[in-house]
Amino acid sequence: MSGSAPRPVRRRTFVLGSAAAAGSAALAGPLATTASAASFGYTDDGSNYVIDTGANLVFKVSKTNGDLTSLVYKGTEYQGYGGKNSHVESGLGTSTVTIAQSGSTILVSVAYGTLLHYYAARSGENNVYLWTNKADTSVSATRYIVRVKAGLFLNDEPDSYTYAPTTIEASDVFQKSDGQTRSKHYSKLRVIDYDYVGWTTGSVGLWVVRSNHEKASGGPFYRSLLRHQSADGGGLYEILYYGENQTEAQRFGLQGPYVIALTDGGAPSSSLYPGTLSTSWADSLGISGYVAASGRGRVAGVGISGRDTAYAYTVGLANSGAQYWGSARASDGYYSIPGVLPGTYTLTVFKGELAVYTTSVTVTAGATTTLNTIAIPSSNDPSNASAIWRIGNWDGTPSGFKNADLMTYAHPSDVRASAWTGNVVIGSGSETSAFPAYIWKDVNSGLLVYFKLTAAQAAAAHTLRIGVTTAYANGRPQVTVNSWVSSIPSPPTQPSTRSLTVGSYRGNNNTFTYSVPASAWLTDTSQYNVLKIDVVSGSGTTAFLSAGTSIDAIDLLA
Repeated sequence: MSGSAPRPVRRRTFVLGSAAAAGSAALAGPLATTASAASFGYTDDGSNYVIDTGANLVFKVSKTNGDLTSLVYKGTEYQGYGGKNSHVESGLGTSTVTIAQSGSTILVSVAYGTLLHYYAARSGENNVYLWTNKADTSVSATRYIVRVKAGLFLNDEPDSYTYAPTTIEASDVFQKSDGQTRSKHYSKLRVIDYDYVGWTTGSVGLWVVRSNHEKASGGPFYRSLLRHQSADGGGLYEILYYGENQTEAQRFGLQGPYVIALTDGGAPSSSLYPGTLSTSWADSLGISGYVAASGRGRVAGVGISGRDTAYAYTVGLANSGAQYWGSARASDGYYSIPGVLPGTYTLTVFKGELAVYTTSVTVTAGATTTLNTIAIPSSNDPSNASAIWRIGNWDGTPSGFKNADLMTYAHPSDVRASAWTGNVVIGSGSETSAFPAYIWKDVNSGLLVYFKLTAAQAAAAHTLRIGVTTAYANGRPQVTVNSWVSSIPSPPTQPSTRSLTVGSYRGNNNTFTYSVPASAWLTDTSQYNVLKIDVVSGSGTTAFLSAGTSIDAIDLLA
């Protein structure tokens, strides 16, 4: 049976239904502990709690370790591959597992050391609601994985490696016989781009609807595992904390709900999406760390001036305990971010993925913090600087550069990638599309840019800027202009893991500036000046795992 990837639904605002600081409060709260005799209810088979939602879904939770051991929809078992269950991380050890029913809700509570995990079922729904409360680093708890049996939703999407038998990097990047690459890393999507992931056969859909990610890390543009598919089966992920190319410290506390949703082939109901999900029914369940809507606030802004209307703008809130974001309206920059935990946050305005304004904002429970129009100073957007020439534009991404789009769902060695080498001539009209999105020390270091200057321009010193979005193994650019050679810049703070080869250019945006003296330019204005860009580093290995960096923009200021 074959399936196809869902078309992601783009939503850019968050409504929160849960989550605050971790704790060790009673797991079941006020719920009664008696089973229901109706079709909606639960039984105990000795090893598992068996929950019947009273619709078309029956699932089991292990009484020993809190694993999801069965997921039966309309009589078909979907859970499990390779002898493994669905669970937090790779499975918890011996845990305290309890169950309780109150009216139309059943709650299963799992306690493993300081980690608390919950499953909830609602009468008449084909959904499983999940929360995970991670209090500290004693448990890895970076994910929840729904393991799906083989043969039910096989596909050949970028994040599938069913038909890719050759391993080309680590143990998780594969190459098909036609030269195309596959990996569980190649989801294409940033967090802000999707509400759910999964598969459909046309008659059955199995999805994970993500949480609001208020306790995750990395912000709205972060990329992490979403799903994978192999000959052994498939996996759908809710990432609680992912260390690959991570830009922020780990946050702790209750995260969720996220939802396992079964459908008759269509997308999950929009009422489950993180922008619209209401969980008022969970307010009295006693979930540790849960904060109801009444205990949250909202941030709203009248507008944002000084925007470049060619770009989408996002407003983010972040502190050590939580993160949120919302889209700025294209017409005037109005934004609204509801469901925010009380506290003081750094508010950041992003042009594309580039931070162009920051301020501080305080949120209180039950209130709206209203901000007047934010005026972005012209100097905050590097695109506003007068330039003799510019390759790309300053938006915090390598968008427009050669191979940029492909790199979110393929390995750099993929047969579909254009040659990573190639020099550019300013004035050719194809400067950006001809310039590689990524530069590696061992692959294409030494790229050349040819340009002419007027006599007046050649008589003055100028600033050269190179913007990068991330770097691997401390790769950073050193430049040579004709015979003038810059010093080697210090490496900026960047993630220490793989990035460029696993579908992500998202690190910490950084601008390298080089003060090029007038003596560096050619005095003959009919001749091309030559800029050479090398990647330098004492780290990295070889080929596409040598030191490298992703390009945002390059310009020579007037």
